[in-house]
Amino acid sequence: MEILEAYDLTGTLRGAAALAGCDHKTVARLVAAREAAGGGLTERARSRPLVDPFAEKIDEFVDRSRAQIRADKAHAILVAMGYEGSYRTTRRAVADAKRRWRQKHGRRTRPWIPQPGLWLQWDYGDGPEVAGTRAVLFCAWLAWSRFRVVVPLRDKTLASVVIGLDRTLRMVGSVPTYALTDNEKTVTVEHVCGIAVRNATIVEVSRHYGLTIATCEPADPQSKGGSEATVKIAKADLVPTDHNLRDGYADWPALEQACQEFMADVNTRPHRATRQPPVFLLAQEHEHMHRLPRQPHTLCFGQTRKVDRQATVSVGEAIYSVPHQLIGERVWVRADAEELVVVHIDEQGPREVARHLLTTPGRPSIQDAHYPPRPAGALERRPRARSAEEREFLQIGDGAERWLKRAAAEGTSRIRRKMAEAVDLSKLHGTGPVNDALQRCASYGRFADGDLASILTHQQQAGELIPFPARSEEHSLQRSTRSWKGFGR
Repeated sequence: MEILEAYDLTGTLRGAAALAGCDHKTVARLVAAREAAGGGLTERARSRPLVDPFAEKIDEFVDRSRAQIRADKAHAILVAMGYEGSYRTTRRAVADAKRRWRQKHGRRTRPWIPQPGLWLQWDYGDGPEVAGTRAVLFCAWLAWSRFRVVVPLRDKTLASVVIGLDRTLRMVGSVPTYALTDNEKTVTVEHVCGIAVRNATIVEVSRHYGLTIATCEPADPQSKGGSEATVKIAKADLVPTDHNLRDGYADWPALEQACQEFMADVNTRPHRATRQPPVFLLAQEHEHMHRLPRQPHTLCFGQTRKVDRQATVSVGEAIYSVPHQLIGERVWVRADAEELVVVHIDEQGPREVARHLLTTPGRPSIQDAHYPPRPAGALERRPRARSAEEREFLQIGDGAERWLKRAAAEGTSRIRRKMAEAVDLSKLHGTGPVNDALQRCASYGRFADGDLASILTHQQQAGELIPFPARSEEHSLQRSTRSWKGFGR
């Protein structure tokens, strides 16, 4: 095609040959072929003497299989019929036959031009593993503005689907007319004469939001390609793989934060089809959608409970913990198989906040992650300054803290006077040497008067304090009683 373009540009055979880097006879041949074909190039038909006698049989195989037959299967049948050609020739002949069949019987689709505020599509994707549980990515997509929403869920139960749908609508800010999804059991119970029978609960949910939920045709990839593309893009960015070099997620808030960053990225950059950021088009699409209900649909979330002052709820006289930030709030609890699921509703919509294995009365299920860090115990207590003198001593370093803890444990007398002495020595010799001397005093149990100054002087003169090595009983200087073993016999 570059040769013909060069000829159209120059108008001469040799000029086109100079531009295209070929012989002028080649230019003449291609120009003559284009003129003979009425402006287009004719396809050169390559003859295959060995496979041409079986061409009708290959077309029959392709037509019977609706272009699904494999070349190796067709080759085995042709060999049994006396075919002597190679498998490579058969593969090319089958590929040509499939191409001709698709041009004649292939599916013809018209480009979809969506209306603003009409269609919302959602689908699911396998998310990353968080705390030993595989997450589910609820991926939604507004067809007109190309606005994408990704909500992490713990499963695909009906309550989780309602959580994902409600949070999606609240991120969008309005409700479209239709929502298209797959034929999951949470949406479609069965098919009768090709008509989908809806789940009664999802119908109640759709009525609450003023939304009509529709399902695509089974095994029809063109019904909701936008949401499937959203799933593919979200998994490529959010699921840790060797391609994106993303680290794993320590907890659930880390995954939610990653989803927020992903949505902020894809919704603020220009889309390839519209050449505009989806967040700008979403503001225009709001004019064609209706208002979102103030309260979410809570029927499938379970029973309501109020969180007490100990951040727990009671279900069947059994105690379960919830995050301490929800003290005094109302939550919804429900039993899902062998687990108790706790849901809370905030400004962003419903959110699953806790999961427990079902327990019995008298055996409370308490999770440490639901509470703030505990104060240090008796063995892990750290010194805290309560006066200016104590603050000056502790500012010397870690050696001062260790000396104080060991000295107090040994019952050392006049500790405050010795602390004041250490502060005075630090002003004369610096905090570094005094901190090292305090560290050695704590290690060797030297808490008497003058021990700190003695060790500090030894550090300055000798440079290093070598402790006397402790010996075991095997190195004792005391004689054994082995020589008296036979005495008196």
